[in-house]
Amino acid sequence: MTLTILGIESSCDDTAAAVVRDNEVLSSVVYGQTDLHADFGGVVPEIAARAHAEKLDHCIEEAMQNAGLTLGDLDGIAVTAGPGLIGGVLSGVMCAKGISAATGLPLIGVNHLAGHALTPRLTDQIPYPYLMLLVSGGHCQFLIVEAHDKYQRIGGTIDDAPGEAFDKTARILGLPQPGGPSVEQAAKSGDPKRFKMPRPLLNQPGCDMSFSGLKTAILRARDSVVAEKDGLTVQDQADLCAGFQAAVTDVLTEKTRRAMQLYLDLNPAKRSFAIAGGVAANGTIRDGLMQLCAELETDFVAPPLRLCTDNAAMIAYAGIEMMRAGHRDDLTLSARPRWPLDQRATPMLGSGKKGAKA
Repeated sequence: MTLTILGIESSCDDTAAAVVRDNEVLSSVVYGQTDLHADFGGVVPEIAARAHAEKLDHCIEEAMQNAGLTLGDLDGIAVTAGPGLIGGVLSGVMCAKGISAATGLPLIGVNHLAGHALTPRLTDQIPYPYLMLLVSGGHCQFLIVEAHDKYQRIGGTIDDAPGEAFDKTARILGLPQPGGPSVEQAAKSGDPKRFKMPRPLLNQPGCDMSFSGLKTAILRARDSVVAEKDGLTVQDQADLCAGFQAAVTDVLTEKTRRAMQLYLDLNPAKRSFAIAGGVAANGTIRDGLMQLCAELETDFVAPPLRLCTDNAAMIAYAGIEMMRAGHRDDLTLSARPRWPLDQRATPMLGSGKKGAKA
């Protein structure tokens, strides 16, 4: 059965809409908010929510026009219902509810993390089960993806996500936001061995990770250079970025090796490892994981860069899988700031009194 779904994504600072038919992305539109938050050194939730409310209808209209379809050509509407900044998530959910109420189209609430986790099935149709490293600005976890609604988390960050650490590193070094692209670009001309950076938790068993110590190490290294030279040169920035990026790559690669062994213990008929999320766009990290997969004779799947960062095509595709399984929501669908994929797993440290974020 062919399904054509409109996807809506507004969980953080990108307003996105897309139309997907089975495994074909008919259109994908993303309105970024980088300029709105540039003066604040990070995403301001109130500003993000207001921008989503102002842009969602225009974004959806553009996605429908680019796809050459009308609302009457759709089979359903999939919307990110969490986790994320609650104001942004609420904007998307209310918009989707309005369209559903007006047209009678089925409504499907999608976990944003499931959108990332299922992206390799949209782009490469890889079979279940596969090992997924979901690595972004707000999340970092290893998941064994067994079905569209069945995930086994086998490790994750106990503090900062890598994307958050990239942003903080950029801020410490006076580089523009978002930090991931800025640090990666600066690192290209840097010496990764000049500054000795820690590899947190590599001396501990298991697949859990920590990145907050790297941020502290960068801060101390910067202060040491500034005290010695009374400032930072461009080369100092590049070397610090290269050292930081190399440390993140080493941690992710070694922890992936351990996660891979747990995954292979399941004896999957076809070995597949996938990476998704904004940090998956980092070329150095990708190269390290590709080399590991080649060593372990495991297929490496990385979506196109445009589908690594937040987008609505992944939400639409997740909606397709859910709809095929008979899932529907109604107008009581709630926006959720926290929504772990593996609800059986023990919450990661630092999840807060309101429960696990992921």
